[in-house]
Amino acid sequence: MDLKKYDLIQFNNSIGQLNLTLDDGQIAQFMEYYELLVEWNQFMNLTAITDFDEVCTKHFIDSLSLCKAFDCTGELAVIDIGTGAGFPGIPLKIAFPDLRITLLDSLGKRVKFLNEVIGRLGLKNIEAIHGRAEDYAKPGLLREQFDLCVSRAVANLSTLCEYCLPYVRVDGYFISYKSEKISDERQAAQHAIEMLGGSIYDQKEFLLPNSDIYRNLFQIKKVKVTPKKYPRKAGLPSKEPL
Repeated sequence: MDLKKYDLIQFNNSIGQLNLTLDDGQIAQFMEYYELLVEWNQFMNLTAITDFDEVCTKHFIDSLSLCKAFDCTGELAVIDIGTGAGFPGIPLKIAFPDLRITLLDSLGKRVKFLNEVIGRLGLKNIEAIHGRAEDYAKPGLLREQFDLCVSRAVANLSTLCEYCLPYVRVDGYFISYKSEKISDERQAAQHAIEMLGGSIYDQKEFLLPNSDIYRNLFQIKKVKVTPKKYPRKAGLPSKEPL
């Protein structure tokens, strides 16, 4: 990977503003990820954003901004629900290689892309799974196996909690990436969070480095086991939020 063909000044500056340090190998992994994203996006819908600086800010830096709300160091088990093109899971894996990452997505074509990225970047202790969040949260599969669940998926907080909290072990966390102030949404989700075994822990609000893009990382701590009846069957969490 020839890094000289990319203007990395803004990317490196943004990484520094997050108080992160990446070596040349990690930066090369991000650039190869970018190239694969653009290449595959020509024949499948992965992202509406393909401009280099925009991908760096709106996908890579945004994914890594998790470090402003959570200590991502160490061998933590992390699941990314509705990962899409791999955000935030793959950028987190590149920047924090000790993380053990599971990427879950309902579209087989996207999982094929994710496996291509994992192989080409030489990433270890990361897997991409094709399936619905409602199915893999069943007892005996991935239920309550993770220290952290993350999601950039677009859905109301009540729905996301029903999809995500069943994967989190007690004393673990679910963190939702939100792009707006969610005081009303937070209030509406309070009942669902408690029913699912969670407790509102904190939220971090900030602008992404070198941008005017607002980000809200909403943190929920798992304080007790999620009742077995959740999540409900496919479609209900979004159609009829708790």
